[in-house]
Amino acid sequence: MSILNESTPLVSIIIPVYNTAPDLATCIESVRRQRYQNLEVLLVNDGSSDASLTICEMYAKRDPRFCVIDKENSGVSATRNLAIEHAHGKYLQFLDSDDWLDINATRLLVERAEETNVDLVISHFCRVTEDKTTVYGFLQTTRVMDQRLFARQLLDEPASFYYGVMWNKLYRRDLIMQHGIRCNESLHWSEDFQFNLEYFRYASTFCALQTPIYYYRKRDKSLTSALSLGHTVTTKLELFEFYRDLYTQLGLYEQFKPQVYRYLIAAAKDN
Repeated sequence: MSILNESTPLVSIIIPVYNTAPDLATCIESVRRQRYQNLEVLLVNDGSSDASLTICEMYAKRDPRFCVIDKENSGVSATRNLAIEHAHGKYLQFLDSDDWLDINATRLLVERAEETNVDLVISHFCRVTEDKTTVYGFLQTTRVMDQRLFARQLLDEPASFYYGVMWNKLYRRDLIMQHGIRCNESLHWSEDFQFNLEYFRYASTFCALQTPIYYYRKRDKSLTSALSLGHTVTTKLELFEFYRDLYTQLGLYEQFKPQVYRYLIAAAKDN
């Protein structure tokens, strides 16, 4: 049963697409079949050399909620940023083109956001490998958290995909536009965590959704796996400045300085 009436807010689902033709139909179908119907879906083709653009255009012809933006290759950050500029929804939801959503994903995120009037909803997710599916998520509370409480939870798992990625969260577009929050196009790893750190600075309220609503496909030859140690260290040092600034702004840095510095050696348990 679809969830749609005059009061349901528009959600913009942003999908950067780059050479993921074998998995793309699964991804798009998971969006098309969402039980929450008031969607616009931005399929942004980042200069794919395979059949990805053709697949996107096929779905756009079938469903008027889908919009295809074709551009030269410039990376996932620039692709997401372009989509943000074109989005119209009250909320923004992100999806990688080789992953997929649970059929109730958008409905559950929006219901939680509307019930609590929070600035960010963060959900559990599933990591999918060839032989198993594992659920990840750290926040077990159902209460609404303010900035300081949410930031203290982040200290426990600072390198986790749960906090770092963009695809298990529901964002308010007006907050993003008001403060000019965008992905850093000079970063090739953890650009989504920097985006989130900026968003956390301006968001006032947060809540968690314990239901795993996103399926993240972990591949052995992913970009993260291929990064050199030197590149990882350099990027971590750059991101640490934003991370430390968040706790300084909240007046928590001096009190939790050892925990803040743990970020530099923390490893993601869900990657």
